[in-house]
Amino acid sequence: MIGKLRSVVLDCKHPAELARFYRELLGGTVEVTDETWVVLTDPHGRRLAFQLAPEHEPPQFPDPRGSQQFHLDIEVGDIEVAQRSVLDLGATRVTDAVGEDRFRVFRDPAGHTFCLVWGITAGDT
Repeated sequence: MIGKLRSVVLDCKHPAELARFYRELLGGTVEVTDETWVVLTDPHGRRLAFQLAPEHEPPQFPDPRGSQQFHLDIEVGDIEVAQRSVLDLGATRVTDAVGEDRFRVFRDPAGHTFCLVWGITAGDT
């Protein structure tokens, strides 16, 4: 092993706002370093950081070239309750995603895609 993962970092135009969105989604605490760098530490100690990128453009999804590049899978117990909650927080639903029998695709307020997933069994990722 060379090292350990410290943070997953998302570029965005408004780091503090996006950190608050994910705090409501995942729980945890937010630490604001300055207007360019904000860190959410979830209740399990995992870090999701938000970095100012004034020219950030959200990824296209579905991408006609076939690449999502990156997304988060968020495990939930009740998909209907979770969906209402993320929409109330400012997420938007991606309605043209394929294969939603065990996940639903959304965009966070900055446009990054994430999935609410349920029914996970051993060996699934």
